[in-house]
Amino acid sequence: MRRRRAQGPRRPPWTGPLGLFHAGSSWLHRVGPGPKVAGLGVLGIAVVALTGVVTTLALALVTVATAVSARLPLRSTTRAVLPVLLTAATVGAYQVWQRGPAVGLEVGLDLVTLVLAATVVTATTRADELLDALVRGLGPLRRVGLRPEVLAMAIGLMLRAVPGLLQTATEVREAARARGLERDPRATLAPAAVRAVARARSTGEALAARGVGD
Repeated sequence: MRRRRAQGPRRPPWTGPLGLFHAGSSWLHRVGPGPKVAGLGVLGIAVVALTGVVTTLALALVTVATAVSARLPLRSTTRAVLPVLLTAATVGAYQVWQRGPAVGLEVGLDLVTLVLAATVVTATTRADELLDALVRGLGPLRRVGLRPEVLAMAIGLMLRAVPGLLQTATEVREAARARGLERDPRATLAPAAVRAVARARSTGEALAARGVGD
């Protein structure tokens, strides 16, 4: 009998700091990051350039149909879009008061359409693939002395820092609550700031040790 080689656990590819990526086999999962980002840009231009309730509804329906065809989980997608729905409702209500119901509906739907489209892109594309596409897109900057790899790495580090900062804030708040100081800003802001600075310094030292930025 042949012995099977022991294999350690494979490290999964980075799927993004907010856990938006969902593995799947839909047609949109198979499309490369470049065309998807380009399509998102075209949609943004269309939302700004085209006006009217009918056009706004058409763009929103196309975006919803794209999200459905990608077979994204309804619960996580709704959770990602829900804060924007509240913002869009507030902004739309203000526009209704100032400029009428047609403009209010158009502004609110445009905002939701763009955010939903961006959510579909991030949910069907791994973050490392997006960063690779960013490096390729910024290739012409080499002519002026800028390194696209460094810029992409900076963006990746920033995105990776988001969940760490959220976790730090949660831990600090729970520690303050355990001491009965949850209402004291000094018991939450100061420790969170100190830990955030310490995290940034350790990251910088690790990058310097590897010669990044020399």
